[in-house]
This record gives sequence, C-alpha cells and structure tokens, in this order.
Amino acid sequence: MVEGRGGRIVGHMGDDQRFDYIYKFVSERNWKSMRAQGMSPLDHGTLYAAKFNDDGSGDWLELSPNNPALAGMSLEEILTFARVAADKAGATPMDRPEWTTVAPNGDVYCALTNNSARTVADAANPLAPNADGHIIRWHDSDQHTGLSFTWDIFIIAQDTHADGDERTFSDPDGIWIDPDGRIFIQTDGGQKKGLNNQMVVASTYDSGPDMDVRRLFSGVTSDEITGIAVTPDRRTMFINTQHPGNGDPTRTNFPPPPTV
Repeated sequence: MVEGRGGRIVGHMGDDQRFDYIYKFVSERNWKSMRAQGMSPLDHGTLYAAKFNDDGSGDWLELSPNNPALAGMSLEEILTFARVAADKAGATPMDRPEWTTVAPNGDVYCALTNNSARTVADAANPLAPNADGHIIRWHDSDQHTGLSFTWDIFIIAQDTHADGDERTFSDPDGIWIDPDGRIFIQTDGGQKKGLNNQMVVASTYDSGPDMDVRRLFSGVTSDEITGIAVTPDRRTMFINTQHPGNGDPTRTNFPPPPTV
C-alpha cells in the first residue's frame, strides 16, 4: 500500500498461483477527502492487472466493464472472478506472485516464488521451468496512478547458487524494503545446499547476477520464513517462522515443548 499522486491510495497485490497475475488498485480520489465524506478509499476505485511487454515497458489493464475485452461481464463478476477477467484482458501470467514492496525511489518489487509447470519462458518470467523463482520490479509512469510502467528483473534466485556462496537462496516469498533501500527477502520452498528456509538482505541500488546478498537468519526444518515488522527506530525486527516441522513435531525441537 502506498500513497500515489493526488493523495490516492494504491494497493499492489500478487496472486500466489502459477500463471496468475499482479494487480494494483487505485482509489477514486484523495483518501483523506474520501474519509472526510464517510467513504472508504478501498471501496471506490479501479482495479488493474499488469501486462509486462518484452521490450521492458508495461501496461495496467483496467478490470472493469469499461474495458472492451471484458464486454458481457458485470463489475461483480469481474471482481469475483478476477483471474478470469485478467485472462480476458490480456495480463501476463506470472510465476506465483507473492509479496510486493515499494522502494524509496518509488520502484515496486514483487517476489515470484517459482513455477515448476512453466514450459515456455518470456521476458518477465525468463526460466522454464522456474524452480527457484525471481524478483521483478517496475516504475510507474505517474506516481503509482499511471496506466503504464517500465520494468526489469531485479534478481533470479538461480544466479545465487554458486558453491560455497553465502548468497544462495531460492523461492522468494516475503519481501520488504526499508527507508535506506535494503531489501529483505524471506523464502518458502526447497533451499539449496541443505539449507532451511531463510531471510537474506540485499541493496536495491544493486542488481544482476553478481549482486551482494547476505544471509541474516536461517529457520528450522520444514518451516517457512514470512512476515516482517520493525520498531520505529529500526533497531528491533520481528519475523515469523511458520509451521516449523510442517505439522510433524518429531522433525524439529522448535518451539520447545512446555515444561510443568
């Protein structure tokens, strides 16, 4: 969620399913004026799906009856069956879009966890199959409220898998960028080299196959690292280790059993 041009609220979303979509919602007007009139800025606005063109440009495709590609669908049908509407509108099927986050310079990042079912690569999803995922980023043409954007690939997880390299991670899921431009990447999936799921950190001012990535935290057997929050002074960070042992208490001693 971010405040866009004119004080409009913009929500960026990923649909965590193979071959589904990245969306944004833009409120109808300035959120403060809407609240002053007793209106929720999340109830009045426009939903869009992203189309990533091969030349590094992109388009936000309106998901409403105003779009000729959605003729015959009511707004209620479009919102209920957003995946179907995005199919018809021509959005780009992605490799399991997960968290989104916004950098200090306005770039928006989205974690694409993986897609073992992809057989044909494209510019925005460059591996087929995509076993380990990647992170894509874009910059909106009009402070998050525009109808177009430019984009590039921030990092491909496979590029971090050199032997003995601390940079190794797979299956990005949770991501968050701090005010200094650090991107914290949390994983959910099979990690290489016998690693458990983990959290790594990199700089958004860097990119490419050789960018600097540092491991901050390793989880326990069969967990997922997700969720992140910091105190206002950013000296304390809270993260989650989800389903340690994946339901099997014999696989890990975390958390320890209560003592009487």
